[in-house]
Amino acid sequence: MDKNYFELTVRPSSHADLFSDFLLSFTDAIEENEENLILRSEEPLDEVALGVNEFAKKLSKKLSLQITAQISLQTKQNEDWIKRYQDSVKPIHVGSIYVRPSWEEPKNSLTNIIIDPALAFGSGHHESTYGCLLMLQRYINVGSRMLDVGTGSGILAIAASKLGAITDICDTDEQALKAAKENFAKNDVKYKNAWLGSIKDAKHQAGDIKYSIIVANIVSDVLLTIEKDLIDRLFNEGILVLSGILSKYSERIKSAYDSLTLIDEVIAGEWRTLVYKR
Repeated sequence: MDKNYFELTVRPSSHADLFSDFLLSFTDAIEENEENLILRSEEPLDEVALGVNEFAKKLSKKLSLQITAQISLQTKQNEDWIKRYQDSVKPIHVGSIYVRPSWEEPKNSLTNIIIDPALAFGSGHHESTYGCLLMLQRYINVGSRMLDVGTGSGILAIAASKLGAITDICDTDEQALKAAKENFAKNDVKYKNAWLGSIKDAKHQAGDIKYSIIVANIVSDVLLTIEKDLIDRLFNEGILVLSGILSKYSERIKSAYDSLTLIDEVIAGEWRTLVYKR
């Protein structure tokens, strides 16, 4: 083991989830600490730091926002930082659901979901994921057909499966889809269909099926572009859960989805989860 290691700390001005996904392309695990994303390696991280700056610029251009990232790169004395990382990750309790990393003991009185953070976005700690977990417990029925659009770690679809739903999953990120499938196996539940792509690809992957509940926990810009596809895939009386919405964009989303009835809403910090009925 080398005497020193390198630590890169990134504090994005917004869209921390996207920066997290970017950093995960360089490593198997990162630490999330309040507003910081921390990557550690025994290899120099100078190029990764430059990449973060470029990523912020490209994201700003794509989303038409001013997105910045404060970056700190340090050389530190080596220690067991994997254990330190594990110690920093705490289980969370959302209603009857207990989301825990694999190294924590289960709570047998609750529905346990094993998610090791940083495999893909979605460990339950983010406000948008938390809001979705709350709403799934409120609206899932045993036997419901459910689609998780942009499944990430698979946490929401796994929760739905444990609540009795028949689930389909999709994601445009191949690594995220792979991680979701592994997490399904780790949690001893099954999905019905899984595909690389978005809801627009559902017909080719799952046929003409419609869903009684669809969850889309993704950025607002994407929610605006797939509005018609999401609604078309819902049964009449079906439930649509939208999340990943910053409060300042919530009115745009509400306007785009005004053909549906807004029946529920979760506000957590600067994030909102909206629940619609067709």
